[in-house]
This record gives sequence, structure tokens and C-alpha cells, in this order.
Amino acid sequence: MKYLLILSVIINVLLLIKVIAMRQSVKELRIDFEERTRIHTNTLLRVSSRDREIKSLASSMNETLVKLRDSYNRYEQGDNEVKTAITNIAHDLRTPLTAILGYLELSDELDQSDDMKRYLSIIKERALHMKKLTEELFNYSVLSTEEIQEEKQEVNINQVLENCIMNFYPAFSERGIEPVLDITEKKITGLYYSSYVERIITNLLSNALKYSDGDLEISLSESGKFRIANSAKDLSNVEVNKLFDRFFTVENARNNSTGLGLSIVRLFAHRMDCEVKAAYEDGKLVIEIDF
Repeated sequence: MKYLLILSVIINVLLLIKVIAMRQSVKELRIDFEERTRIHTNTLLRVSSRDREIKSLASSMNETLVKLRDSYNRYEQGDNEVKTAITNIAHDLRTPLTAILGYLELSDELDQSDDMKRYLSIIKERALHMKKLTEELFNYSVLSTEEIQEEKQEVNINQVLENCIMNFYPAFSERGIEPVLDITEKKITGLYYSSYVERIITNLLSNALKYSDGDLEISLSESGKFRIANSAKDLSNVEVNKLFDRFFTVENARNNSTGLGLSIVRLFAHRMDCEVKAAYEDGKLVIEIDF
């Protein structure tokens, strides 16, 4: 009986040691797997355990890891090819469009019938829109693939916002829009890319100019939250959720917009670690960025 008890204790100790070793091996696998998914590397998981099931688990995880890397590489290659194609196409279109607009300008100096003037005016309007579209396509594809070219610096959000609003005032006045401003006197500053902040605010003001039903609210709180709101009766919650998607435009404005303005806003905001969100509240489109 004594020997059986000793044997039982020994077996239990050995089992406990094995369980502890297996738990440690599983923990090592988990940590190693998480690390491999975060970094771009071709190395596989290694396991110190001699247990057959642990080795089998490591093998299965390695197979999954290889498939994940292959899928990511195919996605990255395809995404880069699409961006390169867009850049090249946009670049190639700019030259003939510029030439067309040049000839249209020259045609203004010639004697023309009323019908010809009307036709050429329509052609010029469409050509200018195509040029704007190709410019934005080119800019977006370049911005989304290239490294950031500038250094972060101390940016005064109040000053940038006020300058942008002043630049848009003539356009707002032409549409009969009188912005309601609520900008804190507290100086809101932070380390940002100066050109990004200006482009974000400019794009949001431009978006409001296109889609506002006649009103506009602009505010900057003491906590650094920039908010812009305008009535948009033709908008829905579904469309609001898609506003930051590339090439998405509201139905009634598809002929006048490229659908890239808010995509660039989100891209630039994320590059500066600024939260951006949109909502549809009481018939108003509300966009907020936390500086």
C-alpha cells in the first residue's frame, strides 16, 4: 500500500509537470503567433515542447500563418497595382484635357453662332469637370501611397480654421449661407502636419458648401473638438455611414463631385491620430474631428 501511494504521488507530480510544461508551450505559441501577425516577416512559429499534440498545433498554426501572409501579399500587390494604374491614368488624362481647354479658350476669340457658343460652353463645362476629377484622382492615389513628406509642427487650429472660413466667405455669401460660428478663444494647438489640417478643414467647408440646404454651423470647443453641421434633407443614415468611402457621393450631387473630399479627410485625420466621425441628427449632417 505504501509503495502504491508513493507511485501515485510520483505519477501525479509527473502529470502536473507535464501540464505546466504544456501550458507554458501554449503560452509561448500564443505570444509568438501574435507577434508574427503584427510584423512583416516570413519566419514561422517555433515550439520547445516535445509533446506530439503541441507540435501538431504549432504545425497547424504555421500553415494558417503562411496562408494569411500569402493573402496579405496578394492584397497588398493588388492594392498597389490599382493605385499605380489610377495614378498613371489620371496623369495621362491631364495633358489632353489641358490641350482641349486651351483650344476652347482660343475658340472664344472666333466669330460663333449662338448655338455654337452654347455647345462649346457645355463642352468646356464638362472638360473642366473631367480635369477636376483627374486631378483629385491623381492627388488621392499619390497621397495614399507616398510616405509623409513633412514634419509635424505646432499648429494653431483656431488660426487655420479662421483663415479657411475667411477664404470661403465669398462662396458662402453667393449661396446665401451665413455660418453660425462658435470658436473658443482658448488657443487649441498640437503637433500636426500643417498642410493636412488645412486640407481637412478646407474639404469639410467645401463639402458643406455643396450639400448644405442653406445653413451652416461651425464650432471649435475648448477640448479641441472641431464640429461642422448643416441641414441635408436628402441624406440618410445609410449614406452617412458611407460618406468617407472612396468615390461615394450623394445621389443628387454625383454629377458635381468626385467623392474623394471626405476620403482625404479621413486619411489625413487617421495619419495624425485624430478621431473623425459623422452622424445624421434631426435632418443635419454633423461631422466631428477631435484635435
